[in-house]
Amino acid sequence: MNHSEQHMSEKEEHSQHNSGQHKHQNHNDHHRMMIEDFKKRFWVSTALSIPILILSPMIQSFLGVEWTFEGRLYVLWALSTFIFIYGGWPFLKGLKDELKSSGPGMMTLIALAITVAYLYSSVVVFGLEGKLFFWELATLIDVMLVGHWVEMKSILGASNALEKLVEMMPSEAHLKKGDEFVDVPLSEVNSDDILLIKPGESIPADGVITSGESHLNESMLTGESKPVKKGVDDEVVGGSINGNNSIEISVKHTGEDSYLNKVIQLVREAQESKSKTQNLANKAAKWLAYVALSAGAITLAVWLSLGYDFAFSMERMVTVMVISCPHALGLAIPLVVAISTSKSANNGLLIRNRAAFESSRKINAIVFDKTGTLTKGDFGVVSFASTHSNTSDEEILKLAAAVEKHSEHPIATGILKTASERNLSLPESSDFEAITGKGAKAKVKDHWISVVSPGYLNENNITLPEREDASDDQTVVYVLQGDDLLGYIALADEIRPEAEGAIRKFKREGIAVYMATGDNERVARTVSDKLDLDGYYAEVLPDEKVKVVEDLQNDGKFVAMTGDGVNDAPALANADVGIAVGSGTDIAAETADIILVNSDPNDIFKLIQFGRATYKKMIQNLIWATAYNAFAIPLAAGVLYSTGFMLSPAVGAIFMSLSTVIVAVNAQLLKLEGT
Repeated sequence: MNHSEQHMSEKEEHSQHNSGQHKHQNHNDHHRMMIEDFKKRFWVSTALSIPILILSPMIQSFLGVEWTFEGRLYVLWALSTFIFIYGGWPFLKGLKDELKSSGPGMMTLIALAITVAYLYSSVVVFGLEGKLFFWELATLIDVMLVGHWVEMKSILGASNALEKLVEMMPSEAHLKKGDEFVDVPLSEVNSDDILLIKPGESIPADGVITSGESHLNESMLTGESKPVKKGVDDEVVGGSINGNNSIEISVKHTGEDSYLNKVIQLVREAQESKSKTQNLANKAAKWLAYVALSAGAITLAVWLSLGYDFAFSMERMVTVMVISCPHALGLAIPLVVAISTSKSANNGLLIRNRAAFESSRKINAIVFDKTGTLTKGDFGVVSFASTHSNTSDEEILKLAAAVEKHSEHPIATGILKTASERNLSLPESSDFEAITGKGAKAKVKDHWISVVSPGYLNENNITLPEREDASDDQTVVYVLQGDDLLGYIALADEIRPEAEGAIRKFKREGIAVYMATGDNERVARTVSDKLDLDGYYAEVLPDEKVKVVEDLQNDGKFVAMTGDGVNDAPALANADVGIAVGSGTDIAAETADIILVNSDPNDIFKLIQFGRATYKKMIQNLIWATAYNAFAIPLAAGVLYSTGFMLSPAVGAIFMSLSTVIVAVNAQLLKLEGT
């Protein structure tokens, strides 16, 4: 077995361990198959429509030509029969499904029109006096197929949230057998097994540390921006990332019982229970179906009661029924969806759930995750200063960076990044030592330089300096030369500079802004105060974030949730509109309804504005599409017959085409504010 095959085998084995992932993937595969099916039916039906148009008497009279041959009508009937059955099948099936469940809708209206047109035209071919509606049948099927194809493509955004969550777990684990560790598939790991987790590896299962200590990055699980120090007897969560030391854990939960799997279940439940806004076009189609049936029946009855023959009365009825299903209605929504999806993508908004996007205009409360959304998600230096008369501020940063260049701790990363940004030349250092739980030290310029925590100063009776720029959201380390305090460096997860302006815009529009974070109360309160939020929730777990969303919804709010981590995924799925920022994990993005590519909170405001513009354009198109019916149906029924005017199927077709063109042009006029 080659490496690629082995990798695939491991993934398949891992997938089987998570049955929910299979269900989700199967749903997406089914959706893709439906799109391909509509696409194939459209191209085949369109190709066969060309000879139907050429052979149709009505089209020939339009063009002023006459192409006839013996058996022409039978060829026309045969081609139309194939299109009716093959191209019309999704609509005929949809008719059955709609009548069994929600009642008449778009599928009912389409199926009604094509069935009446086909059956009546077939009877005409085989002897009844009347006109053929085969070309209307064919073009109606073509347009409706492309409409559904465009619509389904635009809303696919195949949600891979569950697969992404599972992929956070390694496929193998280092299992202790006797005095050595062997690599085994994750499916073979059981409770109470001892596992080795090397530096930088993902933890394969929930457990308790039995040996060693390390800093664990749990930010994608808990939202805590700062890696958490863990030692013997501390619990660890599967999916978190180990720091720079090896640890051993005793397994407590695997598979369905694991924390990560519970998050998966929360996401699945929220996605399955999310209510879908009923398509506006379906509402219109439902009423048009009733109108078409009523108008058709009334038309037939009236003409027969007036003494006209059955063939004439039937022709009037069929004309009404066919005209009742305008091409424009099938395109009114899908065209706007396709254009808005494209324009959004070009402006940093990726729409995955059309219904949620259409509803974004109703947002009146937004819940932000803190890390990576309102803040940058990086543990960066916010200030540094010397407290020693013979040492400059910049020297403090140089000395600290010289020590920390031997460490992989997040504080070290932040210090080194700032030193690099300032193009500082770092002195050489040697004899690096970690001071367990307190910091690190090394020899720099023949002096021992230490970078330590406030706790180290307290233990060694070194007085903490007073700081004018102290803030509750900062972590401070102190730089010592021997036992002499030289200065300090303050670090924090910085607030995004654009966040304050964005929140002012929301509040100006009457949209309440909240924050829900896994970070501690002190940090959460500081960020909330700085940004003047309407409220905040600190130290919340994934299920608690869902509760935050649900509580706001129960208060009558239409809630948007914005986040970037696995911890946000259940709340993103449960919110009325889930918005992921692009700097976050794939999991959040795949769970969200809309993704902000540029991670700018201002884009959420742009999203709401564009959602309003899109909805307005949809309403305009529906009015154009249905106004055609209000005008054409009475004329087709013959209300002006006494004046000598009778709307022929040909003229009705012209109105139908004009309505379609207007809808298409109007959709193209959709603008995203600021573009």
